[in-house]
Amino acid sequence: MHPAVGFIAVMDTDAVAAQKLAKDIGADFWCTDRHEAMSHPEVNAIIVATSEHEHTHPVVDALKRQVPVLVEKPIALSVKDADLMLKTVAELNGDLRVGYSRRYKTRYLLAKEQIIQGRLGTINGACARLYNSRSQCFAMLKRNKEATPVVDALTYYVDLMGWLLAENPVVEVFARGQKGIIHAAGYDTDDVTWAILTCRDGAVVNLGVSYALPEKWPSVGHSARVELIGSHGALLINDDHTDQVMQTDVGFPHVYLSDHKIETVFLESSTPGDWALGDFLGPIADETRAWLDYLAMGKPCNLATPEDARNTLAVTLAIQQSARTGKTVHIE
Repeated sequence: MHPAVGFIAVMDTDAVAAQKLAKDIGADFWCTDRHEAMSHPEVNAIIVATSEHEHTHPVVDALKRQVPVLVEKPIALSVKDADLMLKTVAELNGDLRVGYSRRYKTRYLLAKEQIIQGRLGTINGACARLYNSRSQCFAMLKRNKEATPVVDALTYYVDLMGWLLAENPVVEVFARGQKGIIHAAGYDTDDVTWAILTCRDGAVVNLGVSYALPEKWPSVGHSARVELIGSHGALLINDDHTDQVMQTDVGFPHVYLSDHKIETVFLESSTPGDWALGDFLGPIADETRAWLDYLAMGKPCNLATPEDARNTLAVTLAIQQSARTGKTVHIE
């Protein structure tokens, strides 16, 4: 536990899940009503980790408590809802951050440092692509049909590019998608989506996603590649995790799919991180600690601001719209 945390309350509408979580983490209080949890006198910071389509009202309620709030990405599933949160933040002088955990993966922090130090010069072009299994795709869509691979996963890399190419926002989006096995399973979602983003200064960013890889694909999270091409240098980042491959007859547990085990696994491919020797390691843990350090000590943190998250959402939704309509989308 972070040394600044002296009390934990957890809430889930499912009483069994709430009680189990409270027991697992040693929480001091649990309940099934968010208002009861938020209004507890010991609570002075709130994390909203509901499903994507249920962020808006809990975040607004938490901001009205006038305590710092951290919400999981994306900030919302519509720009209208994101704007409501930004309006609430402005009216209450609130403190809201959004958890895009790629910002706390070491290799991307190192990339940001190279850009800050000027070693790449002006970024003229960039690309990122990520792959995952259809098993995780179906689980996401079963939970929420709007949690498509673009909205739920590619959005991480929309945010990452926005963070790396700060002060150079996306102004135009053109995308194409191809339907296949995901659509055949009953979901109106592409197997593959590729997008070209044009930034204000003309820099071009290519983003792609496929969550249609075989059910037993060895990754238990993102298999990604990121490339940055600048006037003074280039940076190529292999985030596929193929450097640690394990085969086990016992089966390896999947962080998101409790009944899913694979025999061949890319270690460290779990998107939030991994348990090792009784400790949770990885970007979600580092991100959460950074937020708590920010609250406890005023230490600067890289978590997305609500304005960042709103812009990321607008570009993410534009990718999906362009792929669906075949038309270029201009970002205001």
